[in-house]
Amino acid sequence: MPFRYIVFLMFFVSQSVVAQQVQVLNKLTEEPIYGVAIYNNDKTKSVITNLNGEANLEVFSDTETIYFQHLSHILKQLTKSQINPLNIVYLDANMQGLEEIVISASKFEQNKKDIPQKIISLNSKNIQFTNPQTSADVLGNTGQVYIQKSQLGGGSPMIRGFSTNRLLISVDGVRMNNAIFRGGNLHNVIAIDPFAIQNTEVTLGSGSVIYGSDAIGGVMSFYTLKPKLSNTDTLLFKANAIVRYATANEEKTGHFDFNLGYKKWAFLTNVSYTDFNDLRMGSYGPNNYLRPEFALATTNGDVIIENNNPLKQRYSGYNQLNVMQKAHYQPYENLSFDLGLHYTTTSDIPRYDRLIRYKNDALRSAEWNYGPQQWFMSNFQATKLSSRSNLYNKIKATLAYQNFQESRRDRDFQSDIRNIREETVDAFSINLDFEKNLGSKTQFFYGLEYVYNKVMSHGEEENISNGTSFPTVSRYPNGASWQSAAIYSSIKYKPNPKFVFQSGLRFNHIVSKADFKANNAYLNLPFESSENKAGAFTGTAGISWSPNKILQWKLNASSAFRAPNIDDIGKVFDSEPGSVVVPNENLKPEYAYGGELGLKLSFSDDFILDMSTYYTYLDNALVRRHYNLNGETQIMYDGELSNVQAIQNASKAWIYGFEVGLNMNITKSLKLTSQYSVTGGTEEKENIEVPIRHVAPSFGNTHLIWNYKDLKIDVFANYNNELAFNQLAPSEIGKDYIYAIDENGNPYAPSWSTLNVRTQYQLTKSTTLTASLENITDKRYKTYSSGIAAAGRNFILALKYSL
Repeated sequence: MPFRYIVFLMFFVSQSVVAQQVQVLNKLTEEPIYGVAIYNNDKTKSVITNLNGEANLEVFSDTETIYFQHLSHILKQLTKSQINPLNIVYLDANMQGLEEIVISASKFEQNKKDIPQKIISLNSKNIQFTNPQTSADVLGNTGQVYIQKSQLGGGSPMIRGFSTNRLLISVDGVRMNNAIFRGGNLHNVIAIDPFAIQNTEVTLGSGSVIYGSDAIGGVMSFYTLKPKLSNTDTLLFKANAIVRYATANEEKTGHFDFNLGYKKWAFLTNVSYTDFNDLRMGSYGPNNYLRPEFALATTNGDVIIENNNPLKQRYSGYNQLNVMQKAHYQPYENLSFDLGLHYTTTSDIPRYDRLIRYKNDALRSAEWNYGPQQWFMSNFQATKLSSRSNLYNKIKATLAYQNFQESRRDRDFQSDIRNIREETVDAFSINLDFEKNLGSKTQFFYGLEYVYNKVMSHGEEENISNGTSFPTVSRYPNGASWQSAAIYSSIKYKPNPKFVFQSGLRFNHIVSKADFKANNAYLNLPFESSENKAGAFTGTAGISWSPNKILQWKLNASSAFRAPNIDDIGKVFDSEPGSVVVPNENLKPEYAYGGELGLKLSFSDDFILDMSTYYTYLDNALVRRHYNLNGETQIMYDGELSNVQAIQNASKAWIYGFEVGLNMNITKSLKLTSQYSVTGGTEEKENIEVPIRHVAPSFGNTHLIWNYKDLKIDVFANYNNELAFNQLAPSEIGKDYIYAIDENGNPYAPSWSTLNVRTQYQLTKSTTLTASLENITDKRYKTYSSGIAAAGRNFILALKYSL
């Protein structure tokens, strides 16, 4: 036989052997799946994947259907001829929720179905497909968290009628809320890089037992990417690069991350940079949202410029840099150490809602910027997942340091004086979390927490004409401190697979101190310092009951609290045109008491209906109300005679709502999902019940998703009901410049809906293309209470390359 035929035959045989060998990987993580059962239709032939996810398919013919089955993944069927040329089979994780794992409920992994509260879960695969510009958009895309935006560089979540410092944000188990988280719209969530998120869990409702003060309306837990170890003796190197462009704000984004994994050590580097230009709003909608003119500073002074494109929101653009570095060390299977470093910085962020205010028919501000917003966190965590100790089976210790820097710079039109306020917060925290099995049916979780915040604040007035500057009242008392110490516990009792009972209790002691001597030179307060101490008990109890395969009931009752922070006690700022908030040392914690009832109907794996209703009573509520300072109800502030206000325990609130979600598999490739939320509520003001500020309009979304092989298409609608004039909170009525005007000349929030489509295509194993066309009909709209209009028709294109 000629030599070339022998070579050809050997090559053919080797290729045939290789073709019989497949590797089964998790589609999201691309990690090997051990123990996948591979069998034919009548189960007369079967093999199981090894530790590397590999199996040989030589026992199967080319035409018979082969099934790939694993407990935590969705069953997949195909023939050998349908396997891709790389001989890799991808399985989707089973995300129906019945066996889904969550961490935020106790700091350790639990089955989601065991938790009495409703928790929304998102993974990096979901996030990549939705193509969010910020982490606020990540939350908004769930259809269950409402997002308000005062400016393009913003995103203030609203959950079940609560917002800002009544919601808690955590990153890798560390609370982001600090001593100056305010009651007004709060945008710190955008500091979290959406490209760095591995998964997100949003707890709807109280989370005070585990997370303490502020967790009244919900907890947003972000878990960032983890370094991956190598399963072999060779280096595990993985890398991703992403570029993205969006037309509505000319977004230009670049991202890369890479992983170096060894047997016991692993390192992960993550970098993202985004540049946004001014945002273009839609063409069809209320004319009140248009930007007909803007103020511009020139060498000859401030001038008003006609906007040649009123749809372009001048000025709103900014840029942001995110950097994350992680190290992971695992000397033993049950012991690991993790170090995470996070850094975020922005350019100046124009506060758009202040730039569109008018005074006497002229624009009020020549400039109003949040100065560069910076956040740094270092987080060290030690985790031991197996122990014979009488005190615990699992233990997790977390030490963290955070540094927040923010500033505000504003100047009135044709004024030479620029007002500058700069703040820095140093936040230290330590957490010890334990889990102990008290038997086969009972688990006990408990922990300790200590948090210390130091606030530095500076105020000055700068004369832009001659360059001189001089001190003025600062936003917060310089050198103020806030500290919290807590002990908490919860117990989980599961007598059988159908019934789970969980209950928890927390005691918190909080002390805040402030010195007002420096600011008294400007305010003449009736006190020079304050020390506020507060103790708080909170508890929760709930059940999860699944009497059969169709029904799952969840019932939960809880209490929550928010202790006064430095923003409540010591802030000085212009809350609205003609009003100034001054310090108040006589504050107590506010408490919330609530209940939630949920019902999930799983008629089959192809049709799931999830419903829940809730009610919350807020007592001793910390709200902004009129005040007097040394008997005076008006003072001069930043050159303007202003009404005096202060945060006070002066209200009660009642909030209630209903949520319903649908998940239906129409065919193997076509799925329908829908979510709708209705919230209502009132608060007490001067013995009258009025609408509460952070109760969002009814809102929801509907998605029709087609997923076939390497192509995924999602056609979806977002929709939002109207809030009429008489449904607006009094504080919102005063901000008529951000709202549309009804036929009676009153401000209101119109209803709106958008039609959108997004697609994702796996070009090759290493290259993914994601494209979206949002707001196809080019609607001009604002989400409730937002100062900036949402994007008009927006084409987004992202390309991801992986190694």
